[in-house]
Amino acid sequence: MRVEATLGDVPWEEIPRLARAIEAMGFDGIAQPELKRDPFLPLALAATATTRVRLATAVAIAFPRSPTVVAYTARNLHDLSRGRFALGLGTQVRGHIERRFGVAWDSPGPRLREYVQALRAVWTTWQHGTPLSFRGRFYSLSLMTPEFDPGPSEYGLPKIHLAAVNPYNLRLAGELADGLRIHPFSTPEYTRDVIWSNVVHGARRAGRTLEDFELVGGGFIATGSTEEEVQAARERVRYRIGFYGSTRSYRPVLEHHGWGHLNDVLHRLASQSRWDEMAAAVPDEVLDAFCVSGTYDTIAPAVGTRLEGLVDTIAFPLPADPYVPDERYLAALEGIKRLTPATTYRRQATSS
Repeated sequence: MRVEATLGDVPWEEIPRLARAIEAMGFDGIAQPELKRDPFLPLALAATATTRVRLATAVAIAFPRSPTVVAYTARNLHDLSRGRFALGLGTQVRGHIERRFGVAWDSPGPRLREYVQALRAVWTTWQHGTPLSFRGRFYSLSLMTPEFDPGPSEYGLPKIHLAAVNPYNLRLAGELADGLRIHPFSTPEYTRDVIWSNVVHGARRAGRTLEDFELVGGGFIATGSTEEEVQAARERVRYRIGFYGSTRSYRPVLEHHGWGHLNDVLHRLASQSRWDEMAAAVPDEVLDAFCVSGTYDTIAPAVGTRLEGLVDTIAFPLPADPYVPDERYLAALEGIKRLTPATTYRRQATSS
């Protein structure tokens, strides 16, 4: 199994050093979400400081950016990192697209499908010298003059990972994408029963194999060197569950466990800006469903019990001091890397 880390909100000048430390610890990748920073910029700094780890947006919000703008940025990062970049894309939810980014929200699933197709049309034009000709309902691209054509990349095309929660986009990932990045607000049961079944459905519909498909995710992990540190990490996760659980788009995950009413409670608190009260509304039963917990001595087998054979890559939290990591932390990291990825599920796409 592959293991990723995130850079977090460290000072900009600290990013190259932290990226080198992550690579030295043995991580397979660095994934950068789009939260308080543009996700591409930290990865550019990490690209110049590392030589081995994969660099991925996890994820960049697609609709506020044109496909051509993202095609250039992704291509630049792919070349800068010598072929180590993967483009993670997501739709976000309606409220953020309309009210935070000021962009129209219209048929997000079909629009995301076209977005991926348009991106690849631009890359194909650069890579093979074919005329740019993409016409769809949402995007039409037909101009690429030599002045703006970087030509082929010696590293090929970046891989595209999609983020998805609803069945349409899960099937779209299986149909078109190189991978799926599961939202942390997920459980092993939801991954088995809903996510994989829809990914396989999409792959079969497209007549493609999932041999090289990658499922990234697996919920939250709370770990530390002591039980006290684990408990503190669990409480931070409890708040994150409350925050995500207040969003209507994530209600199906709660409903899968019979907890749909919790979405109503959390949504009401969010609408009243009572953010500090959200964590208390999340019971231990819900926390334990979304979060795997344990000290450095026990976390690897705990992750294995829940996620072995279910996902291919997981995000593992960094230690308190990533520059002088605890030996038990490094052992836990290696233990997770030895876990079996989701081979069985990928085979389902080609079985009858």
